[in-house]
Amino acid sequence: MTPPYIDESELMSLVSWSDAITAIADALSAGIASGPPRSSLPTAGGELLLMPAATGEVVGIKLAGIAPGNPAAGLPRIQAVYVLFDAVTMTPQAFIDGTALTTLRTPAQSALAVRDLAAVDAESLVVFGSGPQAWGHVEAIRAVRPIRKVTVVGRNLERVRALVDQLRADDLVAEVGTAEAVRGADVVVCATTARQPVFDGALLADHACVVAVGSHEPDARELDDKVFSRARHVVVEDRVTALREAGDVIQAIAAGALEADRLVDLVDRPRVPPADGITVFKGVGMAWQDLAVASTAYSAWRERRPR
Repeated sequence: MTPPYIDESELMSLVSWSDAITAIADALSAGIASGPPRSSLPTAGGELLLMPAATGEVVGIKLAGIAPGNPAAGLPRIQAVYVLFDAVTMTPQAFIDGTALTTLRTPAQSALAVRDLAAVDAESLVVFGSGPQAWGHVEAIRAVRPIRKVTVVGRNLERVRALVDQLRADDLVAEVGTAEAVRGADVVVCATTARQPVFDGALLADHACVVAVGSHEPDARELDDKVFSRARHVVVEDRVTALREAGDVIQAIAAGALEADRLVDLVDRPRVPPADGITVFKGVGMAWQDLAVASTAYSAWRERRPR
């Protein structure tokens, strides 16, 4: 049988935000939250990333093209395809829209961290960025916290307003804002292509939960040193990966604002939000997360297909 192609629309119908969060949590519990580092091939317009992962049952690889110039041409910055194989026979089982998969799994793993780090009554969210990841993070975090108000901060005012309108259509109180909005935020999400910090960490409320997912490069960061020096918990997907790829973490350590031994792996994240103190989750995206969500999508597809 020809392997199915699961496009964006079908993927989102097969896997809810709660399903994706559960898939990543289950993968952590099963001990598969590791794997080889991503490899990168420079290209004329950016880079091609190869991200493989495997369990005893399934093997998968995401081929992701990163083209920084794409948004100006009306195209996604990240374009990708995912291939899922049977682990024993290596027979292809499914092809999946890799861009949509990334839009699903990255917010889901952030939401898993937020579930354990943010105040249980967190209602206000500030999101930096106006692309698919910004939207996805709002929706995923709504699945774990009672978010009511969202402030969107971004450089492209047209895209920011479009996201605000989309969120209002989803029955949220949403508005265009500036970096000053972090003063009153319960949760702050940074999902940008910025190379330098996007807000002043001194402005954060003492209980804020901060998520940064915009970069996997050591020379790029979205959070300044003040965020890390004030943080009570700093959670990363994997210490080794973070010290190799997470510019926010690498640069904060170099500046003396963060000690490496304060990093907590996602699998060891605190289960009870602190009574006070800022919490941080820095994610760079890992192949095991793609595999966990892709496998869930394929299982749901098999259940749904006509017999």
